[in-house]
Amino acid sequence: MPKKRIVMTKIKEVLRLKFDCQLSNRNIATCVKIGCSTVSEILSRFKLSELGWPLPDGTSDLQLTQALYQDKGPSQHKVMPDFALYFKELKRKGMTKRLLWEEYHTQYQACAYGYTQFCEYYTRWFKKQKRSMRQHHIAGDKLFIDYCGPTVPIVNPDTGEVRTAQIFVATLGASNYTYVEASRSQRLECWLQAHVNAFEFFGGVPHLLVPDNLRSAVTKPCRYEPTLNDSYRKLANHYCTAVMPARPYKPKDKAKAENAVLIVERWILMRLRHQVFHTYAELNLVIRDLMHDLNQREMRQIGASRQALFEMLDKPALKPLPVQPYLYTETKRAKVGPDYHIQYKKHYYSVPHQLVGEHVELEASSRLVRIYHQGNLVAQHPSSDKEHGQSTIDLHMPSNHQHQKWSPQRLLSWAENIGPAAREVVNAQLQSKAHPEQAYRSCLGLLNLSRHHGDNRLEQACKDAVLVDKPYLKFIKNLLINHREGRLSSDNTSTPNIEHSNVRGPSSYH
Repeated sequence: MPKKRIVMTKIKEVLRLKFDCQLSNRNIATCVKIGCSTVSEILSRFKLSELGWPLPDGTSDLQLTQALYQDKGPSQHKVMPDFALYFKELKRKGMTKRLLWEEYHTQYQACAYGYTQFCEYYTRWFKKQKRSMRQHHIAGDKLFIDYCGPTVPIVNPDTGEVRTAQIFVATLGASNYTYVEASRSQRLECWLQAHVNAFEFFGGVPHLLVPDNLRSAVTKPCRYEPTLNDSYRKLANHYCTAVMPARPYKPKDKAKAENAVLIVERWILMRLRHQVFHTYAELNLVIRDLMHDLNQREMRQIGASRQALFEMLDKPALKPLPVQPYLYTETKRAKVGPDYHIQYKKHYYSVPHQLVGEHVELEASSRLVRIYHQGNLVAQHPSSDKEHGQSTIDLHMPSNHQHQKWSPQRLLSWAENIGPAAREVVNAQLQSKAHPEQAYRSCLGLLNLSRHHGDNRLEQACKDAVLVDKPYLKFIKNLLINHREGRLSSDNTSTPNIEHSNVRGPSSYH
């Protein structure tokens, strides 16, 4: 075989001139501008091949080249390795080509290629694969995380209000096993809960999390030293994993996530475009079915499904889940009021009455509110979304209120010094609650108005509130702010004393 092979167009021209035009080798060499020996070699090789002239229909250039030059391909008595299988095996942590070759050589003995030829053929096979397969991912190593661009509308059937559901996507690097979830938003609480649900779905925890640089994950993006969100870091510590955010403006760092997002948009979201959803739970049920279908579909390039690869590669390599799942907690410092309650998200939670006036630390999750004093847990309540509601434990209430700083008698006495109307309003507040202590905040807020507006104006505003049967702090406060106290209680209906010659007087009716 010549060192520099003649191009295929000249080879076909040599064959045409020889068999169709019946030219001599010298004339063919002159026409094609090649040497006579080259013409002779081409014709000799063609005679030794199984091809005839004219060439059979559909004969490709590759087939003609192989027939003429018979490249040294794989030996017929050698067994070609299953490189698709070895590609999957190399995803295992600690796996090497040398070990795979030794197993292959042990199995086929004399019919096996040597290690150098084995690596050469594997490299040729690998270069022919799709570009998306050129990343080497170890089993159980990385979980790539991102949100889809498109959202799904959630329609309130009663009001017609439309909200948008954000689509969370997490995919494992080695198997492409994908988790999809619809969240209310991309805010921190939804972001962390989606991670918890993803870990539960996978049944384990990867060694690394590779998210995008959204605010819920990274508070300060940086190519070299990004600053993680504190709550996200706590989640990683709880699951004994690490976070490695993708570099800003480097989407190839999370190419797996980008590809998974594209597949989810095509294979899941596009199937939902004609459906109307009224709740997030309803949407997630449909997404869960489509997600299982996606994971069980065979991938053409690999010849196996995501589910099968996950069971073989990632699942055995994942870290075990902790005993308790992570709960997002928000910390806050608060001062205990005289009613031995603290406020969190417009709801009041009780603490032991001995802590009145003390500062406590609050840790609130979606399920529980824990209250600590000097590092000790002093109270625990189920979380409540009821605004201006109260969660009170009877054991937190004192058996004898006289030793407290505030009492109903003291509040009534203070109100009586202002005026009878103020006392009546305070008394109505105390009687409106199951426990008088629960009304202390409202009473103190009412009585403290005298410091800014004076006792006389406050008494007059209380008279107006009693007159219209609205003995509420907000109503009285609005009267004082707008200087409208006294207008409701003033007598504007009295008839003026009119003296006129046309007025007969009461004596005319006897």
